[in-house]
This record gives sequence, structure tokens and C-alpha cells, in this order.
Amino acid sequence: MTTPFLTDLQREQLLANGHARAAGKAIDPQPVVRYFTPDAHATWMFTEIDPADEDVAYGLIDLGLGN
Repeated sequence: MTTPFLTDLQREQLLANGHARAAGKAIDPQPVVRYFTPDAHATWMFTEIDPADEDVAYGLIDLGLGN
């Protein structure tokens, strides 16, 4: 059994944020999910999924370089 990358609730929120942006709404969403690599100190924070191509997500990355 594999663990899903996102819960259904997280996916719904990411898509809702993507639909809002695609509709031209001025949004500044909070990150919905956060993933990290403890060995490399990198953190990804996703805010939305592109509703036209659900393989594309948007957000921020902190490479953990301390800058």
C-alpha cells in the first residue's frame, strides 16, 4: 500500500486556489501543504494546483541555505 502525496481535503483546497487564480481573482493564499527533506534542509510549500494541468503545482521553496 502506498501513502498518497496529498489528502483529498488538501487536493480540494489546492484546486480551489488554482481555480480562483485562473478566474483572475487577486488572491494571496497561505500554503496548503509543506514537504521537506531533513537531510538537505529544503522545504516546499504548495499553494495551488493548476486546474488546466493538475500535474503542475505552485508555491515556494526554501533551499535551506540560510540566506
